Amino acid sequence: MPFYSSLGEGEQKLLDYVEQTLNEQAASLQALVKIPSVKAEPEGGMPFGKQMQLALDEALALGKRLGFKTRDLDGYAGVVDYGEGEEMLGILAHLDIVPAGDGWTMEPFGGQLSDGKIYGRGTLDNKGPAVSALYALAAIAASGIPLKRRVRIILGCDEESGWACMEHYKKHEKLPELSFSPDGMYPLVYSEKAVLQMQFSRALSHSQIRLSAGERSNVVPGTARAVLKASLVPNSFPEIEGFKTSLTHEGEYATLEVAGLGAHASTPEEGKNALLALIQLLNILPLEGEDALIIKTLADAFKMDLHGESLGIDAEDESGRLTLNPGVISWDEEQVSLKLDSRLPHSITSEHVIKSISQALKAAGFTLSATSTHPAHIVPLESELVKKLLGVYRAQSGDYTSKPLAVGGGTYARAMGNSVAFGPEWPGEPQLAHMPDEYISLEDMKKNTLIMADAIASLAGEQS
Repeated sequence: MPFYSSLGEGEQKLLDYVEQTLNEQAASLQALVKIPSVKAEPEGGMPFGKQMQLALDEALALGKRLGFKTRDLDGYAGVVDYGEGEEMLGILAHLDIVPAGDGWTMEPFGGQLSDGKIYGRGTLDNKGPAVSALYALAAIAASGIPLKRRVRIILGCDEESGWACMEHYKKHEKLPELSFSPDGMYPLVYSEKAVLQMQFSRALSHSQIRLSAGERSNVVPGTARAVLKASLVPNSFPEIEGFKTSLTHEGEYATLEVAGLGAHASTPEEGKNALLALIQLLNILPLEGEDALIIKTLADAFKMDLHGESLGIDAEDESGRLTLNPGVISWDEEQVSLKLDSRLPHSITSEHVIKSISQALKAAGFTLSATSTHPAHIVPLESELVKKLLGVYRAQSGDYTSKPLAVGGGTYARAMGNSVAFGPEWPGEPQLAHMPDEYISLEDMKKNTLIMADAIASLAGEQS
Protein backbone atom coordinates (compact mmCIF):
# COMPACT_ATOMS: atom_id res chain seq x y z
CA MET A 1 0.00 0.00 0.00
CA PRO A 2 1.70 3.25 -1.12
CA PHE A 3 1.86 5.99 1.48
CA TYR A 4 2.94 9.61 1.35
CA SER A 5 3.34 10.18 -2.34
CA SER A 6 2.05 13.73 -1.79
CA LEU A 7 4.07 14.93 1.19
CA GLY A 8 7.26 15.83 -0.60
CA GLU A 9 10.36 16.32 1.53
CA GLY A 10 8.69 15.21 4.74
CA GLU A 11 7.76 11.84 3.27
CA GLN A 12 10.82 9.82 4.19
CA LYS A 13 11.10 11.34 7.67
CA LEU A 14 7.53 10.34 8.47
CA LEU A 15 8.01 6.84 7.13
CA ASP A 16 11.27 6.40 9.01
CA TYR A 17 9.77 7.63 12.29
CA VAL A 18 6.73 5.36 12.11
CA GLU A 19 8.77 2.31 11.13
CA GLN A 20 11.43 2.95 13.77
CA THR A 21 8.84 3.34 16.53
CA LEU A 22 6.54 0.46 15.55
CA ASN A 23 7.81 -1.75 18.37
CA GLU A 24 7.29 1.14 20.81
CA GLN A 25 3.76 1.59 19.49
CA ALA A 26 3.06 -2.10 20.05
CA ALA A 27 4.45 -2.00 23.58
CA SER A 28 2.42 1.13 24.37
CA LEU A 29 -0.76 -0.58 23.18
CA GLN A 30 0.02 -3.74 25.15
CA ALA A 31 0.42 -1.68 28.32
CA LEU A 32 -3.00 -0.08 27.78
CA VAL A 33 -4.72 -3.37 26.95
CA LYS A 34 -3.54 -4.86 30.23
CA ILE A 35 -5.64 -2.27 32.07
CA PRO A 36 -9.28 -3.52 32.11
CA SER A 37 -10.76 -0.04 31.71
CA VAL A 38 -14.45 -0.95 31.83
CA LYS A 39 -16.58 1.84 33.28
CA ALA A 40 -17.18 1.35 37.00
CA GLU A 41 -18.72 3.26 39.90
CA PRO A 42 -17.05 6.56 40.85
CA GLU A 43 -14.44 6.39 43.57
CA GLY A 44 -12.19 8.99 45.16
CA GLY A 45 -12.43 11.64 42.46
CA MET A 46 -12.31 9.08 39.65
CA PRO A 47 -15.67 9.44 37.86
CA PHE A 48 -15.45 6.11 36.02
CA GLY A 49 -13.54 4.04 38.57
CA LYS A 50 -9.92 3.20 39.26
CA GLN A 51 -9.13 1.11 36.18
CA MET A 52 -10.40 3.82 33.85
CA GLN A 53 -8.23 6.38 35.62
CA LEU A 54 -5.21 4.09 35.31
CA ALA A 55 -5.75 3.84 31.56
CA LEU A 56 -6.04 7.62 31.26
CA ASP A 57 -2.89 8.09 33.32
CA GLU A 58 -1.03 5.61 31.11
CA ALA A 59 -2.09 7.33 27.89
CA LEU A 60 -1.27 10.83 29.15
CA ALA A 61 2.11 9.62 30.36
CA LEU A 62 2.75 8.33 26.84
CA GLY A 63 1.80 11.70 25.40
CA LYS A 64 4.21 13.40 27.78
CA ARG A 65 7.03 10.99 26.86
CA LEU A 66 6.45 11.85 23.22
CA GLY A 67 7.04 15.50 24.06
CA PHE A 68 3.53 16.94 24.19
CA LYS A 69 1.61 19.05 26.67
CA THR A 70 -1.02 16.95 28.41
CA ARG A 71 -3.90 17.61 30.82
CA ASP A 72 -6.27 15.43 32.77
CA LEU A 73 -9.79 16.87 32.63
CA ASP A 74 -10.94 15.71 36.07
CA GLY A 75 -10.81 12.04 35.06
CA TYR A 76 -13.48 12.49 32.40
CA ALA A 77 -11.05 12.84 29.52
CA GLY A 78 -7.50 13.85 28.70
CA VAL A 79 -6.01 16.19 26.10
CA VAL A 80 -2.69 16.08 24.29
CA ASP A 81 -1.76 19.36 22.56
CA TYR A 82 0.76 20.34 19.89
CA GLY A 83 1.33 23.45 17.82
CA GLU A 84 -0.06 26.96 17.66
CA GLY A 85 -2.89 28.71 15.92
CA GLU A 86 -6.36 30.07 16.49
CA GLU A 87 -8.03 27.11 14.83
CA MET A 88 -7.83 23.59 16.17
CA LEU A 89 -7.85 20.17 14.53
CA GLY A 90 -9.17 17.53 16.92
CA ILE A 91 -8.54 13.81 16.93
CA LEU A 92 -11.07 12.01 19.10
CA ALA A 93 -10.32 8.59 20.57
CA HIS A 94 -11.49 6.72 23.66
CA LEU A 95 -9.83 4.56 26.27
CA ASP A 96 -12.87 2.88 27.84
CA ILE A 97 -13.90 -0.55 26.63
CA VAL A 98 -16.86 -2.88 26.75
CA PRO A 99 -16.53 -5.93 29.04
CA ALA A 100 -14.55 -8.83 27.60
CA GLY A 101 -17.55 -11.14 27.33
CA ASP A 102 -17.31 -14.83 26.51
CA GLY A 103 -15.81 -16.90 23.71
CA TRP A 104 -12.17 -15.80 23.90
CA THR A 105 -9.30 -18.13 23.08
CA MET A 106 -6.76 -15.42 24.01
CA GLU A 107 -6.48 -13.60 27.31
CA PRO A 108 -8.70 -10.52 26.81
CA PHE A 109 -6.46 -8.31 28.96
CA GLY A 110 -3.14 -9.93 28.13
CA GLY A 111 -2.05 -7.85 25.14
CA GLN A 112 -0.54 -10.99 23.62
CA LEU A 113 1.45 -10.58 20.41
CA SER A 114 0.99 -13.62 18.19
CA ASP A 115 1.55 -14.02 14.45
CA GLY A 116 1.93 -10.29 13.99
CA LYS A 117 -1.28 -9.44 15.84
CA ILE A 118 -1.92 -7.91 19.26
CA TYR A 119 -4.93 -9.49 20.94
CA GLY A 120 -7.11 -8.02 23.64
CA ARG A 121 -10.23 -6.02 24.37
CA GLY A 122 -9.73 -2.52 23.04
CA THR A 123 -6.91 -3.26 20.59
CA LEU A 124 -9.14 -2.05 17.75
CA ASP A 125 -11.89 -0.25 19.69
CA ASN A 126 -10.25 2.11 20.52
CA LYS A 127 -6.93 1.90 22.33
CA GLY A 128 -4.96 0.86 19.25
CA PRO A 129 -6.12 3.88 17.22
CA ALA A 130 -5.52 6.14 20.24
CA VAL A 131 -1.90 5.00 20.35
CA SER A 132 -1.60 5.47 16.58
CA ALA A 133 -2.94 9.01 16.89
CA LEU A 134 -0.30 9.86 19.49
CA TYR A 135 2.53 8.46 17.37
CA ALA A 136 1.13 10.08 14.21
CA LEU A 137 1.33 13.46 15.94
CA ALA A 138 4.83 12.60 17.16
CA ALA A 139 5.81 11.76 13.58
CA ILE A 140 4.60 15.18 12.43
CA ALA A 141 6.56 16.88 15.20
CA ALA A 142 9.72 14.85 14.56
CA SER A 143 9.55 15.55 10.83
CA GLY A 144 9.28 19.29 11.36
CA ILE A 145 6.17 19.71 9.22
CA PRO A 146 4.87 23.26 9.86
CA LEU A 147 1.24 23.59 10.94
CA LYS A 148 -1.31 26.37 10.50
CA ARG A 149 -3.74 24.78 12.95
CA ARG A 150 -2.90 23.45 16.37
CA VAL A 151 -3.71 19.80 16.98
CA ARG A 152 -5.42 18.32 20.01
CA ILE A 153 -5.90 14.61 20.69
CA ILE A 154 -8.89 14.17 22.98
CA LEU A 155 -8.91 10.91 24.95
CA GLY A 156 -12.39 10.17 26.26
CA CYS A 157 -13.28 7.76 29.04
CA ASP A 158 -17.02 7.14 28.65
CA GLU A 159 -17.67 6.47 24.96
CA GLU A 160 -19.12 2.99 25.44
CA SER A 161 -21.73 4.16 27.97
CA GLY A 162 -23.14 7.59 28.68
CA TRP A 163 -20.72 10.03 26.98
CA ALA A 164 -20.33 12.03 30.18
CA CYS A 165 -16.73 12.56 29.07
CA MET A 166 -17.80 14.57 26.02
CA GLU A 167 -20.35 16.54 27.99
CA HIS A 168 -17.63 17.48 30.48
CA TYR A 169 -15.23 18.41 27.69
CA LYS A 170 -17.75 20.61 25.88
CA LYS A 171 -18.64 22.37 29.12
CA HIS A 172 -15.05 23.32 29.94
CA GLU A 173 -12.97 23.30 26.75
CA LYS A 174 -12.85 24.80 23.26
CA LEU A 175 -14.41 22.71 20.50
CA PRO A 176 -12.20 21.95 17.51
CA GLU A 177 -13.10 23.73 14.27
CA LEU A 178 -12.84 20.34 12.56
CA SER A 179 -12.00 16.88 13.79
CA PHE A 180 -12.01 13.18 13.06
CA SER A 181 -12.39 10.08 15.18
CA PRO A 182 -10.40 6.93 14.33
CA ASP A 183 -13.27 4.80 15.63
CA GLY A 184 -15.13 3.80 12.48
CA MET A 185 -14.19 2.61 9.03
CA TYR A 186 -12.23 3.74 5.99
CA PRO A 187 -12.55 5.57 3.70
CA LEU A 188 -14.61 7.62 6.20
CA VAL A 189 -18.02 7.77 7.86
CA TYR A 190 -19.93 10.95 7.07
CA SER A 191 -23.35 9.84 8.35
CA GLU A 192 -24.27 8.05 11.59
CA LYS A 193 -27.69 6.80 12.59
CA ALA A 194 -29.32 7.91 15.81
CA VAL A 195 -28.52 5.64 18.76
CA LEU A 196 -31.43 4.76 21.04
CA GLN A 197 -30.98 2.71 24.20
CA MET A 198 -33.96 1.59 26.28
CA GLN A 199 -34.59 -0.29 29.49
CA PHE A 200 -37.89 -2.04 30.24
CA SER A 201 -38.71 -3.48 33.66
CA ARG A 202 -41.40 -5.59 35.30
CA ALA A 203 -41.90 -6.61 38.93
CA LEU A 204 -42.28 -10.33 39.68
CA SER A 205 -44.23 -12.18 42.35
CA HIS A 206 -44.25 -15.93 41.62
CA SER A 207 -41.58 -16.46 38.98
CA GLN A 208 -39.84 -19.84 38.83
CA ILE A 209 -37.20 -18.71 36.32
CA ARG A 210 -33.80 -17.08 36.72
CA LEU A 211 -32.40 -15.71 33.49
CA SER A 212 -29.26 -13.75 32.61
CA ALA A 213 -27.53 -12.62 29.42
CA GLY A 214 -25.29 -9.77 28.33
CA GLU A 215 -23.49 -6.93 30.09
CA ARG A 216 -24.00 -3.97 27.75
CA SER A 217 -26.93 -3.19 25.46
CA ASN A 218 -24.55 -2.17 22.66
CA VAL A 219 -23.10 -5.70 22.49
CA VAL A 220 -24.84 -8.71 20.98
CA PRO A 221 -24.86 -11.23 23.87
CA GLY A 222 -22.80 -14.29 22.99
CA THR A 223 -24.12 -16.43 25.85
CA ALA A 224 -27.37 -16.70 27.79
CA ARG A 225 -28.36 -18.83 30.79
CA ALA A 226 -31.63 -19.89 32.40
CA VAL A 227 -32.24 -21.80 35.65
CA LEU A 228 -35.67 -23.37 36.19
CA LYS A 229 -37.47 -26.40 37.60
CA ALA A 230 -36.13 -29.60 36.08
CA SER A 231 -39.67 -30.95 35.75
CA LEU A 232 -40.34 -28.32 33.07
CA VAL A 233 -37.38 -29.29 30.91
CA PRO A 234 -37.34 -32.04 28.24
CA ASN A 235 -34.35 -34.32 27.75
CA SER A 236 -33.32 -32.41 24.65
CA PHE A 237 -34.09 -29.21 22.77
CA PRO A 238 -34.45 -28.58 19.05
CA GLU A 239 -31.33 -27.17 17.42
CA ILE A 240 -31.21 -23.54 16.33
CA GLU A 241 -28.74 -23.01 13.52
CA GLY A 242 -25.63 -21.19 14.62
CA PHE A 243 -26.12 -21.84 18.35
CA LYS A 244 -24.96 -24.46 20.82
CA THR A 245 -27.07 -25.51 23.79
CA SER A 246 -26.15 -27.36 26.96
CA LEU A 247 -28.39 -28.72 29.69
CA THR A 248 -27.29 -29.72 33.20
CA HIS A 249 -29.25 -30.92 36.22
CA GLU A 250 -28.64 -30.32 39.91
CA GLY A 251 -31.31 -31.65 42.23
CA GLU A 252 -34.72 -30.32 41.29
CA TYR A 253 -33.30 -27.57 39.04
CA ALA A 254 -31.95 -27.53 35.50
CA THR A 255 -29.62 -25.01 33.85
CA LEU A 256 -30.04 -24.31 30.15
CA GLU A 257 -27.19 -22.44 28.47
CA VAL A 258 -27.03 -21.15 24.92
CA ALA A 259 -23.84 -20.04 23.17
CA GLY A 260 -23.95 -17.81 20.11
CA LEU A 261 -21.51 -15.12 19.02
CA GLY A 262 -20.93 -11.63 20.38
CA ALA A 263 -20.75 -8.61 18.09
CA HIS A 264 -21.27 -4.85 18.05
CA ALA A 265 -24.94 -3.91 18.34
CA SER A 266 -24.68 -1.69 15.24
CA THR A 267 -23.90 -4.79 13.15
CA PRO A 268 -26.01 -7.54 14.76
CA GLU A 269 -25.75 -9.63 11.60
CA GLU A 270 -22.10 -10.21 12.51
CA GLY A 271 -23.15 -12.05 15.69
CA LYS A 272 -25.59 -14.64 16.99
CA ASN A 273 -27.85 -13.33 19.76
CA ALA A 274 -27.89 -16.04 22.43
CA LEU A 275 -30.59 -14.22 24.41
CA LEU A 276 -33.05 -14.39 21.53
CA ALA A 277 -32.28 -18.06 20.96
CA LEU A 278 -32.77 -18.88 24.63
CA ILE A 279 -36.15 -17.13 24.73
CA GLN A 280 -37.31 -19.14 21.73
CA LEU A 281 -36.31 -22.37 23.47
CA LEU A 282 -38.03 -21.39 26.72
CA ASN A 283 -41.17 -20.57 24.76
CA ILE A 284 -41.73 -24.25 23.92
CA LEU A 285 -41.77 -25.26 27.60
CA PRO A 286 -44.99 -25.76 29.64
CA LEU A 287 -44.48 -22.60 31.68
CA GLU A 288 -47.27 -21.12 33.75
CA GLY A 289 -48.49 -17.75 35.02
CA GLU A 290 -46.30 -14.71 34.68
CA ASP A 291 -43.36 -16.76 33.40
CA ALA A 292 -45.37 -18.03 30.44
CA LEU A 293 -46.76 -14.58 29.70
CA ILE A 294 -43.38 -12.86 29.77
CA ILE A 295 -41.55 -15.45 27.69
CA LYS A 296 -44.30 -15.62 25.06
CA THR A 297 -44.45 -11.84 24.82
CA LEU A 298 -40.69 -11.56 24.34
CA ALA A 299 -40.60 -14.46 21.88
CA ASP A 300 -43.37 -12.93 19.76
CA ALA A 301 -41.98 -9.40 19.91
CA PHE A 302 -38.39 -10.14 18.96
CA LYS A 303 -38.31 -13.63 17.39
CA MET A 304 -34.81 -13.92 15.88
CA ASP A 305 -35.11 -10.55 14.16
CA LEU A 306 -32.30 -8.05 13.61
CA HIS A 307 -34.36 -5.10 12.42
CA GLY A 308 -37.53 -5.01 14.49
CA GLU A 309 -39.54 -6.76 11.78
CA SER A 310 -42.02 -8.39 14.17
CA LEU A 311 -42.53 -5.06 15.95
CA GLY A 312 -43.37 -3.25 12.72
CA ILE A 313 -40.50 -0.78 13.06
CA ASP A 314 -38.19 -2.04 10.31
CA ALA A 315 -37.14 0.96 8.21
CA GLU A 316 -34.40 1.81 5.72
CA ASP A 317 -33.18 4.88 3.85
CA GLU A 318 -29.92 6.25 2.47
CA SER A 319 -28.46 6.22 6.00
CA GLY A 320 -29.01 2.48 6.34
CA ARG A 321 -31.44 0.04 7.92
CA LEU A 322 -32.78 0.06 11.47
CA THR A 323 -31.17 -2.44 13.83
CA LEU A 324 -32.54 -3.68 17.15
CA ASN A 325 -30.46 -5.57 19.69
CA PRO A 326 -31.90 -7.03 22.92
CA GLY A 327 -28.54 -6.92 24.67
CA VAL A 328 -29.07 -7.51 28.39
CA ILE A 329 -31.60 -9.34 30.51
CA SER A 330 -31.57 -9.71 34.28
CA TRP A 331 -34.35 -11.88 35.72
CA ASP A 332 -34.33 -12.71 39.42
CA GLU A 333 -36.96 -13.40 42.06
CA GLU A 334 -38.03 -9.74 42.25
CA GLN A 335 -38.02 -8.34 38.73
CA VAL A 336 -37.01 -8.76 35.12
CA SER A 337 -35.07 -5.98 33.39
CA LEU A 338 -34.44 -5.87 29.65
CA LYS A 339 -32.02 -3.47 27.90
CA LEU A 340 -32.22 -2.79 24.17
CA ASP A 341 -30.05 -0.94 21.66
CA SER A 342 -31.45 0.40 18.38
CA ARG A 343 -29.72 2.29 15.56
CA LEU A 344 -32.24 4.45 13.69
CA PRO A 345 -32.10 5.62 10.08
CA HIS A 346 -32.75 9.32 9.60
CA SER A 347 -36.33 8.76 8.42
CA ILE A 348 -37.63 7.25 11.68
CA THR A 349 -37.96 8.85 15.11
CA SER A 350 -36.99 7.48 18.50
CA GLU A 351 -40.50 8.32 19.74
CA HIS A 352 -42.00 5.96 17.16
CA VAL A 353 -39.66 3.13 18.10
CA ILE A 354 -40.20 3.58 21.84
CA LYS A 355 -43.97 3.68 21.41
CA SER A 356 -44.02 0.52 19.27
CA ILE A 357 -41.84 -1.51 21.62
CA SER A 358 -43.66 -0.24 24.71
CA GLN A 359 -46.99 -1.28 23.20
CA ALA A 360 -45.72 -4.75 22.35
CA LEU A 361 -44.31 -5.37 25.85
CA LYS A 362 -47.22 -3.78 27.71
CA ALA A 363 -49.23 -7.01 27.62
CA ALA A 364 -46.60 -8.69 29.81
CA GLY A 365 -46.54 -5.82 32.31
CA PHE A 366 -43.31 -4.15 31.16
CA THR A 367 -42.87 -0.41 31.54
CA LEU A 368 -40.17 1.84 30.13
CA SER A 369 -37.76 2.65 32.96
CA ALA A 370 -34.90 4.42 31.17
CA THR A 371 -33.91 5.81 27.77
CA SER A 372 -30.81 7.38 26.25
CA THR A 373 -30.61 8.93 22.78
CA HIS A 374 -27.73 10.18 20.67
CA PRO A 375 -29.11 12.12 17.68
CA ALA A 376 -28.18 11.28 14.12
CA HIS A 377 -25.12 12.97 12.64
CA ILE A 378 -24.19 13.97 9.09
CA VAL A 379 -21.40 16.07 7.55
CA PRO A 380 -21.81 17.32 3.94
CA LEU A 381 -19.83 15.37 1.36
CA GLU A 382 -18.64 18.65 -0.18
CA SER A 383 -17.07 19.90 3.08
CA GLU A 384 -13.32 20.54 3.43
CA LEU A 385 -13.12 17.81 6.05
CA VAL A 386 -14.67 15.09 3.91
CA LYS A 387 -12.89 16.06 0.71
CA LYS A 388 -9.43 16.19 2.26
CA LEU A 389 -9.75 12.99 4.30
CA LEU A 390 -11.16 11.14 1.31
CA GLY A 391 -8.25 12.45 -0.73
CA VAL A 392 -5.78 11.24 1.90
CA TYR A 393 -7.35 7.80 1.98
CA ARG A 394 -7.43 7.41 -1.79
CA ALA A 395 -3.90 8.70 -2.36
CA GLN A 396 -2.40 6.54 0.33
CA SER A 397 -4.40 3.34 -0.13
CA GLY A 398 -4.76 3.30 -3.89
CA ASP A 399 -8.46 2.55 -3.39
CA TYR A 400 -10.53 4.88 -5.57
CA THR A 401 -13.71 2.80 -5.58
CA SER A 402 -14.79 2.74 -1.90
CA LYS A 403 -17.30 5.47 -1.08
CA PRO A 404 -17.92 7.48 2.12
CA LEU A 405 -20.13 5.49 4.47
CA ALA A 406 -23.37 5.89 6.34
CA VAL A 407 -23.35 3.52 9.33
CA GLY A 408 -25.12 2.55 12.53
CA GLY A 409 -22.15 2.84 14.84
CA GLY A 410 -22.02 5.90 17.06
CA THR A 411 -18.68 7.70 17.39
CA TYR A 412 -17.41 10.84 19.07
CA ALA A 413 -17.78 12.58 15.70
CA ARG A 414 -21.40 13.35 16.53
CA ALA A 415 -20.31 15.17 19.69
CA MET A 416 -18.27 17.79 17.84
CA GLY A 417 -20.34 18.92 14.86
CA ASN A 418 -17.85 19.25 12.00
CA SER A 419 -16.40 15.79 12.53
CA VAL A 420 -16.31 12.38 10.86
CA ALA A 421 -15.08 8.91 11.71
CA PHE A 422 -11.91 8.00 9.81
CA GLY A 423 -10.68 4.40 10.16
CA PRO A 424 -9.39 2.19 11.69
CA GLU A 425 -11.19 -0.69 9.96
CA TRP A 426 -10.34 -1.27 6.31
CA PRO A 427 -12.80 -2.24 3.56
CA GLY A 428 -13.18 -5.99 3.26
CA GLU A 429 -11.63 -6.81 6.63
CA PRO A 430 -13.65 -8.54 9.39
CA GLN A 431 -15.31 -6.25 11.92
CA LEU A 432 -13.75 -7.15 15.26
CA ALA A 433 -15.02 -4.44 17.62
CA HIS A 434 -16.82 -5.96 20.63
CA MET A 435 -16.01 -9.46 19.34
CA PRO A 436 -14.15 -12.29 21.10
CA ASP A 437 -10.44 -12.37 20.24
CA GLU A 438 -10.43 -8.73 19.16
CA TYR A 439 -7.05 -7.84 17.65
CA ILE A 440 -5.12 -5.39 15.54
CA SER A 441 -2.25 -6.43 13.31
CA LEU A 442 1.07 -4.62 13.50
CA GLU A 443 0.75 -3.92 9.79
CA ASP A 444 -2.62 -2.24 10.27
CA MET A 445 -1.28 -0.33 13.25
CA LYS A 446 1.52 1.00 11.08
CA LYS A 447 -0.92 1.93 8.30
CA ASN A 448 -3.22 3.71 10.75
CA THR A 449 -0.34 5.74 12.18
CA LEU A 450 0.87 6.71 8.74
CA ILE A 451 -2.52 7.65 7.36
CA MET A 452 -3.35 9.69 10.48
CA ALA A 453 -0.05 11.55 10.11
CA ASP A 454 -1.00 12.32 6.53
CA ALA A 455 -4.46 13.45 7.68
CA ILE A 456 -2.91 15.83 10.19
CA ALA A 457 -0.62 17.24 7.49
CA SER A 458 -3.54 17.63 5.08
CA LEU A 459 -5.93 19.28 7.53
CA ALA A 460 -3.54 21.27 9.73
CA GLY A 461 -0.34 21.69 7.71
CA GLU A 462 0.71 25.02 6.21
CA GLN A 463 0.76 23.46 2.74
CA SER A 464 -2.78 22.10 3.06
